[in-house]
Amino acid sequence: MPIHALLDADPNHFRPDDITKIVTAFEAAVSALHITDRKDPKALTVAKIIFEAAKHGELDPERLRDIAVKAFTK
Repeated sequence: MPIHALLDADPNHFRPDDITKIVTAFEAAVSALHITDRKDPKALTVAKIIFEAAKHGELDPERLRDIAVKAFTK
């Protein structure tokens, strides 16, 4: 799953409960965007959007999902 690869690359940045929120947001976003193949480049794009927003302090899963969906559909 692309979000785990990004999180694994920066293992000390997020706490375990933050990671749960980020993964939840990723799953919700790809579901909302009807991306079923996690190896699809679109899934990686969604993961990167969520990861960057989380690195900047946004950890609410619903807001992360909304940020990704909005950015992806622009």
